[in-house]
Amino acid sequence: MHLESETTTVNKSQQEVFEFLTNVHNYEKIMPESIEKFEIKGDDSFLFQLKGMPVIGLKMQDKTPYHAATLGSMSDKFAFTLKADIQEVDASTSKLQLVFDGKFNAMMAMMVKAPLKKFINTLSENLGKL
Repeated sequence: MHLESETTTVNKSQQEVFEFLTNVHNYEKIMPESIEKFEIKGDDSFLFQLKGMPVIGLKMQDKTPYHAATLGSMSDKFAFTLKADIQEVDASTSKLQLVFDGKFNAMMAMMVKAPLKKFINTLSENLGKL
């Protein structure tokens, strides 16, 4: 399953957005209001839980300086990546799009598609408010 957030304008430089997104401690600041749990598990990983959803663990998998940061699931049962594509607009503005890629069976994909789309759009919107 492939989902993309809306493209969001962030009033921060490409480097600032990249540095924000590669620090896992910052993800708590952009989580939806329905967050019930957020726990740092290491320098590059964290767990979170939204109301009515299972606990999900994410680990920083890849960093392409100033252009992309990719988080990956820590569970084999729910394998996916969440990549932030960051584009420079000018010295103090950038554009961001979140891209979700996961391997799910058809039944699971139907159940999670709408909540996941809402989740990545909320993360993107919250980044735009930084």
